[in-house]
Amino acid sequence: MDQEEVVAAAAREDEASQLIYRIERPVYNETLIQTKLLKRKEDTTTNCQKLAEKFQCSSEKAKSAALSFMPILSWLPSYPVRKYLFSDVVSGLSTGVVQLPQGLAYAMLAAVPPVYGLYSSFYPVLLYTFFGTSRHISVGTFAVISLMIGGVAVREAPDSMYMNINATGSNASDAINVELRDKSRVQVAVMVTTLAGLIQIVLGLLRFGFVAIYLTEPLVRGFTTAASMHVVISQLKYLLGVETQRYSGFLSAIYSVKAVLSRITSTNIATFLLGLGCIIFLYVIKVLNERFKKKLPIPIPGEIIVVIVSTSISYGLSLSKEYKVHVVGNIPTGLRPPAAPNISLLPNLVTDSFAIAIVGFSMDVSLAKIFALKHGYSVDGNQELIALGLCNFISSFFQTFAVTCSMSRSLVQESTGGKTQIAGLLASLLVLVVVVAIGFVFEPLPQTALAAIIMVNLIGMFKQFRDIPSLWRTSKIELAIWVIAFIASVLLGLDYGLLVAVTFAILTVIYRTQSPKSSILGHVANTGLYCDVDEYEEAAEYEGIKIFHSNSSIYFANSDLYVNSLKEKTGLNPEHLQAARKAQKKQKEKANSNQSSPLKICAKYKDEAVTHEVLPQGHVAVAEDQKNGQFGDRHGDSASEEAVFLEPFSTVHSIILDWTSATFIDSVGAKAIRQVIKEYATVDVRVVIAGCNRNLLAELDTLKFFTKDLTTDILFPTVHDAVLHCQHSNSHPSVAAVSDMT
Repeated sequence: MDQEEVVAAAAREDEASQLIYRIERPVYNETLIQTKLLKRKEDTTTNCQKLAEKFQCSSEKAKSAALSFMPILSWLPSYPVRKYLFSDVVSGLSTGVVQLPQGLAYAMLAAVPPVYGLYSSFYPVLLYTFFGTSRHISVGTFAVISLMIGGVAVREAPDSMYMNINATGSNASDAINVELRDKSRVQVAVMVTTLAGLIQIVLGLLRFGFVAIYLTEPLVRGFTTAASMHVVISQLKYLLGVETQRYSGFLSAIYSVKAVLSRITSTNIATFLLGLGCIIFLYVIKVLNERFKKKLPIPIPGEIIVVIVSTSISYGLSLSKEYKVHVVGNIPTGLRPPAAPNISLLPNLVTDSFAIAIVGFSMDVSLAKIFALKHGYSVDGNQELIALGLCNFISSFFQTFAVTCSMSRSLVQESTGGKTQIAGLLASLLVLVVVVAIGFVFEPLPQTALAAIIMVNLIGMFKQFRDIPSLWRTSKIELAIWVIAFIASVLLGLDYGLLVAVTFAILTVIYRTQSPKSSILGHVANTGLYCDVDEYEEAAEYEGIKIFHSNSSIYFANSDLYVNSLKEKTGLNPEHLQAARKAQKKQKEKANSNQSSPLKICAKYKDEAVTHEVLPQGHVAVAEDQKNGQFGDRHGDSASEEAVFLEPFSTVHSIILDWTSATFIDSVGAKAIRQVIKEYATVDVRVVIAGCNRNLLAELDTLKFFTKDLTTDILFPTVHDAVLHCQHSNSHPSVAAVSDMT
């Protein structure tokens, strides 16, 4: 097989080598192009007219807007019942079975009673069916978002605010008014969700779906890994059955670990053994599902098995009474009536809500695009933003906390044959049945079992540590983003950690554009290609021409660096050349005024340093040919006693700026380039520009870059055009050749 691939590759190479193109045309510059090409007539429609056209109402626009806002209207009328319904039913029931225990578990992360996790597993899922564009993602509770909400709730409603003054028990929970505390935390969670949903809706309507690009994949993976660390640490107390305070903010992870370790001697053995058994069982089921996923019709529902078995054991053995095992407790039957959020909490929650909105949308759209690419359809990022915003905003009036899609549930929904969001609808209805009819059944459910479910579901997140060696080999900058996102989020908390990570990621972009790679290009014979002379042996410079390439745009942050790199790479500094000329002129005047003692004076320019030598009679300085922008000299015998002066200048007569990589230029960059052209003109070095795209040219026109003396004649469409022009129109006198004077 390998030999066949080699033969096929050789055949393709031979075929490609037979493709030859020849073009014979004049050398073009921008002035000539403007005379040869006819521009299309510009659109004379004013902005007011364009705005008026957008607001014109028609049946087609109304239909398009309705289909865009509610994508279900575009696919439900043509839903193939016989083909899709059975698969969606199986997928919906399977996803609902997973959604139920995760809703109960993630409510603990959000620092609210478990029933609110069930609410959050019903309303948003139902709404996404109508407004979402992805057919496969499962919207609902998610560990990272739940933990972020829990951090805010604990910060705004800490245990210390609800201490019972008359409490006499030794148990920490007895000293806290849990009912009042939980009520306050629910209000905080609901207000955060309302505001996050509103932010998502506004950003979606403003077509700001692109904001997710600032959360790069290394940043998101480092952030979610750190969030997983926080989640596991927060669940240790439930796994061990110890009472500790919940921390949030700076160093909360360290404080939480310290608190658990300080009370580890108080571990409830029954709680720990039950939780450990659940972890082992869930891990084994997870491995089996992964190993035999092609043979199993549906994944083994390990979570619901753990919930049912642990609830039965807890109820049968009275673990809560006999062994002090903490259980879920009261789960009220039925749905709560809608209620407005507590607006007075708003001022302290804006920053947190924005972070939750962006992280939630980033998770949603990234996973939606993965499934869309796999199954051959497209998702609308802006509509996803609106859909997720509506799910959060509307649901918050029914006492839910913020949601996004879950990787584990989405994989279940997709792998069990889900074709559309009908599967999500059925999953939400299954949760509704539990809330309305049998919620009380789960009251004996041990909290340690929920902690086990959370921990095992995060195993995939911890596998993201494998990114580190991979990024070390491929991109050190992306590795730095991953590490900074992880460390900052672990130490500073998820909100400030995300802010630090995004700021650092933006700084890396600035660093990359501010410190671009620059090179001198040479021509590869008989190809028309121009490559870096330091990288390719075949690339050779043209005599008298320097081609400077930089893989960056030119703007205020890197214009000085661009100019300095240009002077360094070409070996030509106009200031030094001017200094050499002035020094030579002074020496010449001095020699002419001193006719009584004729001396041989040589001005030597080498490595941009001017040296003046007084040579003994009988010697003459003769400049060697230029090599790589530097000059040498040799001394020869001569009977002449007249002074010989060497011009301290390079034989380079033209510099070509290759702008094929430049995408924009600002006023500072334009001024810097204009100044460089003027400086080189004073030492008889022509500067031209090649590869300037049309948008960049329009920016130069807007910036008034061209003048009467600096016209578009210096612009060339390709580097080769510029080279041919410089070779043909070279009127620069040779400054290296000095004839012997005899």
